[in-house]
Amino acid sequence: MSISLEGWTCPAPLRDYPAIVMGHGGGGKLSADLVRHLFLPAFRNAALEQLGDAAVVEAGGARLALSTDAFVVRPLFFPGGNIGDLAVNGTVNDLAMSGARPLYLTASFIVEEGMPLDQLGAIATTMGAAAQRAGVALVTGDTKVVDRGHGDGVFISTTGVGLVPSGVQIGPERARPGDVVIVSGEIGVHGVAILSVREGLEFGAPIESDTAPLHELVAVLLEHGCAIHALRDPTRGGVASTLNEIAAASQVGIRLDERALPVPALVRAACEILGMDPIYVANEGKLVAIVAREDAERTLELLRAQPLGARAAIIGDITAEHPGVVVARTGIGGTRVVDMQVGEQLPRIC
Repeated sequence: MSISLEGWTCPAPLRDYPAIVMGHGGGGKLSADLVRHLFLPAFRNAALEQLGDAAVVEAGGARLALSTDAFVVRPLFFPGGNIGDLAVNGTVNDLAMSGARPLYLTASFIVEEGMPLDQLGAIATTMGAAAQRAGVALVTGDTKVVDRGHGDGVFISTTGVGLVPSGVQIGPERARPGDVVIVSGEIGVHGVAILSVREGLEFGAPIESDTAPLHELVAVLLEHGCAIHALRDPTRGGVASTLNEIAAASQVGIRLDERALPVPALVRAACEILGMDPIYVANEGKLVAIVAREDAERTLELLRAQPLGARAAIIGDITAEHPGVVVARTGIGGTRVVDMQVGEQLPRIC
């Protein structure tokens, strides 16, 4: 059966790509086009149109956060973790970015025929330990096996459910001019850790993934009444893509100070060697917070008092100028546009 594109909503961005390419999964412009011009028209509803890390819905008088994710990272084991704890932490973090307290997870395992049972067992054990650390229960799941050569070991899909406290209103559309941009720690670590293993590169010292659950970090900020307007975890596409999404959702401009970006020396060196920009490199244990200016310093202090936020930094602010556009002040005093990339510098990092 042939499918006509003529009835699609604004189909033009997809017409240059009649078939899926790797960039469609990279968290950049191609991913955004796929969501906005193919999936949104097919499934359109108010909750989906929030396009946050999690959707917030009401049921039985409670406000629930729901998030679903798929993990196809290659390799399955990497410095600092494996696909199992990555799946748990990634879903927990998506719930936390709406201010929710994560409660339950489900998991689906797509296992390739021939995968060694000891590897699958190690992944499941790590996944269970990560869920226990995060205080969530994996309550149901499913397993399917695909033909040898069609699964790359194992793919994991997870869904998370969390409870959003009364009065908490956090979303990518809530950034306002005057707000301050804070990142909770050093950026680019996860992507470079994956690259080092995948390509067999050595950078003088080991680089381990920053994969970690962030819900307790968010809970501390909420408990102290910080005026948080937006939260995101900058995974695929890094800090740059995350801020572009917030700028577009809120129709505000964002100004960054490149000199304020907390980039570890090893990550910076690796990116210079490989021609990559750390602001686009994926993270799995960091958050970006958009906070009212009057609460910025207090939020920074609270983050730095926690182990996962010890290297938190103010990296920019929100402006009414150039709505939808992110710019950065460079180290030599110039200004450059920090656009969303078309695809991903490094695919399959989560």
